[in-house]
Amino acid sequence: MTDPSRSFGGVVDAYDRARPTYPREAAAWLAGEQPTTVLELGAGTGKLTSVLVDLGHDVHATDPDEQMLGRLQEHLPDVRASVAGAEDIPAPDASYDVVVVAQAFHWFDHDRALPEIARVLKPGGRLALVWNERDERIPWVRRLGTVIGTQEQLASHEPLVTSPLFGFVEEREFRHWQVVDRRSIQDLALSRSNVAVLGEAERAAKLAEVLAFYDDYGRGMDGMQLPLRASCFRATLVDPPARAGDQADAEDAAPEPVTDDGSDADVLLIDFR
Repeated sequence: MTDPSRSFGGVVDAYDRARPTYPREAAAWLAGEQPTTVLELGAGTGKLTSVLVDLGHDVHATDPDEQMLGRLQEHLPDVRASVAGAEDIPAPDASYDVVVVAQAFHWFDHDRALPEIARVLKPGGRLALVWNERDERIPWVRRLGTVIGTQEQLASHEPLVTSPLFGFVEEREFRHWQVVDRRSIQDLALSRSNVAVLGEAERAAKLAEVLAFYDDYGRGMDGMQLPLRASCFRATLVDPPARAGDQADAEDAAPEPVTDDGSDADVLLIDFR
């Protein structure tokens, strides 16, 4: 059976057309207002990458899927890009100010990825995560979720919360909207991993179900306004504990302690003879 985390390259066209972008305010909160060095893991076709670049950040985009990354390079030919996973990052130690992950952190092997991320971050660097989530508090949006699949990223930031490598996790939410029409709602379904791995007949049946939903709830050529929440999380790298060798070197370099022999060392003795 196809690994769902490696299923997106086969539906790259649908993914690129249908997946929403991210609010500029969310990208600024994740990576900062001032231009900095950013490593993006799981960059996909560049939905967040383009917003980060527009903010002036120097972005190195990575993704384990060549087809997804190839599409990103078509959109953003000047962005440095590498085919790589989060578990084996092609970068030297302490290379980046920020590592950003959009819609992908839940696919990582966290036991391997989090130490790798910590390795490539500069001291005081930050790991930032974001997921676009449908606002399923609204009944028709909740029904859409039952048709195309539930949102698997629920609480997927927990490995960051429990990691000893990072400090307190801050959270912010940014609301935005995506216009979905009769064509793009099919692409939205096709871009999901649970649909991408289906056989041809099952996939066709799912798309028919999606179209029936749209015909009930959509507005024809005007489409529908799909409410989204960009759920954002960020945490700062914890300073590593001093190594035993470093502690010994510090002790060797420390000045000799001054002891008091009982005499008044501050008295200046002058011979007046």
